[in-house]
Amino acid sequence: MSDEIKRTGRKLIYKGAILSVYKDYIEFPNGGTAEWDFIQHDGAAAVVPVMEDGRILMVQQYRNALDRKTLEIPAGKLDTSDESGLECSRRELEEETGYRSEKLEWLLTLRTTVAFCNEKIEIYVAKDLIPASQKLDEGEYVEVKAYTIDELKEMIFTGRIEDSKTVAALLAYESKYLK
Repeated sequence: MSDEIKRTGRKLIYKGAILSVYKDYIEFPNGGTAEWDFIQHDGAAAVVPVMEDGRILMVQQYRNALDRKTLEIPAGKLDTSDESGLECSRRELEEETGYRSEKLEWLLTLRTTVAFCNEKIEIYVAKDLIPASQKLDEGEYVEVKAYTIDELKEMIFTGRIEDSKTVAALLAYESKYLK
């Protein structure tokens, strides 16, 4: 008997615009079996845009899954399988905030929900912001506002900001750049 858990099959249940849902068939070392859900995601990138005065640009937008607006760092899915996280974060920065930057630095990579989804988000910090023009996707409505890190931490610890990539990115940014 093997000591490894192995997937013995995978069946596509649903294919959407940003994800695919599968039923995986799993075999355990003791001979038992299970069916697990798996969500395949093509990946995304996000950016912490830091203004000259230290405030961070945030976007507020409606999120259907929560049926409400959320406050987040700018982010978006990779447009193609070969688009880098750096390219995506640079594009999303300009599209969502109306700023661009030639100075982006990798901050961290995170996996949002490892129990059932392979989504990977690369997060960058953008400094030396240059005014450009917002280029929102069709059906995308965002409000842009700048906040201090203390204001953002207060919103995290009072439950106003719950988005995992945003929480991780802001706390990592503070730890790496402001301590």
